[in-house]
Amino acid sequence: MNTEEIMVFQRTLKDWGREHCRPFPWRKTDEPYKILLAELMLHRTQASQVTKVYENVLERYPNIQSLANATSVELNDILYPLGLHWRINLIGEMIGIIMKRFGAEIPQDKADLLSLPGVSEYIASSVRCFAWNIAEPVIDTNTVRVIGRLFNIEVKDSSRRNSNFRRLASQLIDSIEPKIYNYALLDLADQVCTKRQIPKCLQCPVAGFCLHYRDGQKEFNMTKAVKVS
Repeated sequence: MNTEEIMVFQRTLKDWGREHCRPFPWRKTDEPYKILLAELMLHRTQASQVTKVYENVLERYPNIQSLANATSVELNDILYPLGLHWRINLIGEMIGIIMKRFGAEIPQDKADLLSLPGVSEYIASSVRCFAWNIAEPVIDTNTVRVIGRLFNIEVKDSSRRNSNFRRLASQLIDSIEPKIYNYALLDLADQVCTKRQIPKCLQCPVAGFCLHYRDGQKEFNMTKAVKVS
């Protein structure tokens, strides 16, 4: 895509996203503490499982200071429904480091975030974007799938770590409203550009930019032409 096409793509995706945004509670805040907690809970866990636990945690521990005072038994009790019980100890360890090294403030610097236990590249990028509106792509198996189809590139398990995918994701991201853009991209992957079901290309707002869709249409037209002849 050239610069003008990218701008139209961004605007089209954001407009669709505003109408189809999934109303998760962590999307209604820009507080770094709340967003970091959400991202840690969402790791390898369905959002539908996280919502109630997330709300319970914030009701009981509304800020990082209150969470820092929680015992390991209390954390285990409230986070247990999410599974992945090793994550509970990581959260406790991470909060302790934030209190000691960063004065109870969630660090904005990427390297500082990545130094925290349990914080992956995806989580660090998500916190920076969704808390501070920093124009940083959020790259996981879902957004990689969308990018792969847009550019008709084969997607593998290792694609999340592929520099080419990261370059393309960085080129596409909206620098003015990256938070809205990234949420829309995640929602598109969940609702339209799906993995386990046939993608709903005819409902896709950005199908006109998608090389995978265009090639599919060409194959369909070629098949149709052969049958007619």
